[in-house]
Amino acid sequence: MASPPIARTPLDRETMLQAMADHVLQHGLSDASLRPLAKAAGTSDRMLIYHFGNKEGLIAALLGHLAEAYSDALDNALPTGRGASRAQCLTSITAVMRSEQLSPYLALWWQIVAQAARGDDVYRASARTIMLKLVGWVQDYLPLDDPDPAGAARQFLAMIEGAQMLDCVGCEDIADVALAHAFTAD
Repeated sequence: MASPPIARTPLDRETMLQAMADHVLQHGLSDASLRPLAKAAGTSDRMLIYHFGNKEGLIAALLGHLAEAYSDALDNALPTGRGASRAQCLTSITAVMRSEQLSPYLALWWQIVAQAARGDDVYRASARTIMLKLVGWVQDYLPLDDPDPAGAARQFLAMIEGAQMLDCVGCEDIADVALAHAFTAD
């Protein structure tokens, strides 16, 4: 006698996004075509289209999910509360963003930036959303009495992004000197 078919629980959107995010963090975006993503999510490419509309919708949702995961990882890695000074904030945030724990996100970030630089509107919109979220995140960590938190957050983000790019190409020494001199004029 044949055994009864195994009832499969339908996958919800969030479950699929998490499985695909795990796949992308491990393998990068070069393998972000429908079949590998569907396999990672435990479904078919047709079901991905059903849930996300098209590949662009899927990529946009996946990048949004990854941005939230990155933000959560940053929140968990950074000491609670606000920084005591701008210098302390920059030092703490840079250390967190350079940490081994966040390195999968950094590798993925540069793939997103590369696609945005090629003019891909989905990646450009996602990158902009991530940057605006990071500006707010940095601003919320600055001292409560900072005279220009919006301007300082933008300055920090430019310095940190530059330092991360220099780190990626093996020029940590240049980044370290620049970061150390960030507040010598204060």
